[in-house]
Amino acid sequence: MIRNVLGSIVALLGAAAAVLSPFRNWYDGRLGRYYEIDDLFTGITGAHPGVLGSILLPFLFAAVLAVVGVVLRFRPMVALAGVLVLGFTVLWMVRQGQAEGSLTIAADGSGLQQGVAGAAGGGVLLLLGAALMSGRIRRHRVAQPYAAPGSADPDTWPPTREPGPSVQTSPWPEPEVDPYVGPPSGPPSGPSSGPPSGPSSGPSSRPPRDPDSEPTATYPVQDPPDHPGGPGRG
Repeated sequence: MIRNVLGSIVALLGAAAAVLSPFRNWYDGRLGRYYEIDDLFTGITGAHPGVLGSILLPFLFAAVLAVVGVVLRFRPMVALAGVLVLGFTVLWMVRQGQAEGSLTIAADGSGLQQGVAGAAGGGVLLLLGAALMSGRIRRHRVAQPYAAPGSADPDTWPPTREPGPSVQTSPWPEPEVDPYVGPPSGPPSGPSSGPPSGPSSGPSSRPPRDPDSEPTATYPVQDPPDHPGGPGRG
């Protein structure tokens, strides 16, 4: 936030300096707005153009770019404004040097003057302001991974679209399946049901045992000894 404010102030100061520079003397007491735009490409002449035909026009365009870039906090636009101001200033210096043979700075005002310094300084301030600005803060969207299921698929969820336990949309309870269905009612399917060739491994065919009707088992009882000292001797 602080960087944006500081960069915006510097950029606006540079735009103001660039716009005011054509109203000052540039060379030998000649105002900057008296130089035609065509002079920058064909050569310096002594004609005095109107405001819209002078080098004030590109500086106004650069100032508008700078203001829009500051409002939108768009750094490339502010930097482009600074490049335009510096580019037209350097191009003028090249043409003026070709016309005069050389560029000088004299104390009596016969050489480069304050207007050129204002234009160059404005371009530098615009570039500095673009460098100081942090630009717009990009907010990362928190995209939901999957959309909520619709009414047609109440319990399906991407990406597998597997149905959940509540796919049954009927108001009646879901039918329950009995896990035990009992023995088969028909004859068993498979090989012949004849007697097996080997010993049977199933239960015996004898009737079940009844413990009440079976006789009680008897066990032999030993006679008591004749005397406590041990068994009797013959």
